[in-house]
Amino acid sequence: MTKNILIVAALRDETKNHFEEQGIPIIYTGIGKVNAAYFLTLELARLKIAGRLPRAVINFGTAGSPVFKTHQLVECTRFAQRDMDLSPLGFPRGVTPFEDTPSVLEVPKRLQGLATGTCGTGDSFETGSANVPYDVVDMEAFALAKVCHLEGLPFLSVKYISDGGDHNAHNDWNENLHRAAASFIAVFCDALEVI
Repeated sequence: MTKNILIVAALRDETKNHFEEQGIPIIYTGIGKVNAAYFLTLELARLKIAGRLPRAVINFGTAGSPVFKTHQLVECTRFAQRDMDLSPLGFPRGVTPFEDTPSVLEVPKRLQGLATGTCGTGDSFETGSANVPYDVVDMEAFALAKVCHLEGLPFLSVKYISDGGDHNAHNDWNENLHRAAASFIAVFCDALEVI
């Protein structure tokens, strides 16, 4: 691993093999919270057994945003589950009851020059649902942040805004997905220096 860092992305299309071509190790989890949590945990266990547990995890991925501009990079420093809803049982939306992990996970701001965002993670492709109180929406970051929180590992997440999280999000995401990789490579060296 480069400087003992583990890079994580959901899809190979988000990085276009740029990391591999430069000899930078990366794992791909697939889409969604369950895949993200499972494959990151599996890789961390494998690395721990091999005596090579990373000192930090960096997540690069695409996301929608009703706040930030398309093609902008955003460093997410707060993470919540936008689809965790047990409000009929009296629990606030976003809270997983009966556990000690905070419902909003926070990590330090590390990259100067990038906007800072709160990421709402859910197992749905956001297309403009009402009452989404997050400025960035994705499908993996909260799960990755939670695994890192539980394992005591520093976590950094940079999102390329591929769409507006609105009615045209599916078209915008497909059109802009290929542009994310070059943006991630551009900030990778900075990320290594600060985590």
